[in-house]
Amino acid sequence: MPAELAQTLADGLLSFPVTPFSADLAVDRPALIEHLQWQSSYDVAGLFVAGGTGEGFSLSLAEHAEVTAAAVQAVSAGVPVISSAAGNTAQAVEMARQAEQLGADGILLMPPYLTEASQAGLEAHVSAVLRATRLGVIVYHRANARYSAQTVARLAATHENLIGFKDGIGDLEHLATVRSVNGDRLFYLGGLPTAETFALPLLQMGVSTYSSAMFNFVPEFALGFYSAVRRQDHEAVQGALDAFVLPYLEIRDREKGHGVSIIKAGLRAVGRDAGPVRPPLRDLDAQEQAQLEALILDAAPMREALIASSDMTTRPGLDAAAV
Repeated sequence: MPAELAQTLADGLLSFPVTPFSADLAVDRPALIEHLQWQSSYDVAGLFVAGGTGEGFSLSLAEHAEVTAAAVQAVSAGVPVISSAAGNTAQAVEMARQAEQLGADGILLMPPYLTEASQAGLEAHVSAVLRATRLGVIVYHRANARYSAQTVARLAATHENLIGFKDGIGDLEHLATVRSVNGDRLFYLGGLPTAETFALPLLQMGVSTYSSAMFNFVPEFALGFYSAVRRQDHEAVQGALDAFVLPYLEIRDREKGHGVSIIKAGLRAVGRDAGPVRPPLRDLDAQEQAQLEALILDAAPMREALIASSDMTTRPGLDAAAV
């Protein structure tokens, strides 16, 4: 049920798994299943497949179905699988229906393709997707999909299966207004790139969780960081930002698109290669890859201390070998 899904997602760390590709840029289904099994062996509250980090923007409709079906098959029991809906309205509706038929637990509605839109147009777009599925839907407030607090409120009043608001813009005044107008009717999800940077201040605004792309390659660190945020351990959070997150951002910010590429580089660095990124993205070059590998190695003592201080757990009976 949508309300139960919202409750689950609001009370734990969330992540967006990469989509592994082979050298010829085809979806590598065995590698995807292996990655999802590993990711869901940790106590993560939900996995969002075919999303931004999963290069959903580069997947065909058939590949979107393949990735969603693989996730439903591979992800551990008790971990919700959230698929994506993207593109124009007709395509987003078809993707939402497809995800429901394949057994996904919810939908993240990505911004519509290319064009700018009025609030009335965005409301019609979201309404069409909400009517097309019984699954819980989260709207992604980012790029050309900028929803006013009143638009969100009308959608929430009309559609019971609208369950969440993911903020990828970082306008705190707007976020406070959305939160004030909609209250606990929705749950609020931090969706800025490398959301760890903003997690502690956003918690004070009622944004109880966020999407961690880092979870892909350092899941124990990501969970330890989330634990420090939730217990409001400012010293631990700042130490992790200084030693790992901010230097990581320096590498990420050298080129547009590296927010996805650096995750696959991280997986290569820890011995879990998920293949290349697809155009229009590019992989990190050799120097950037080496710098990331050195950072991961140098920050290991801090990560181990953070993990030791956290209350993270793994799912019983599953291998969750430390990175």
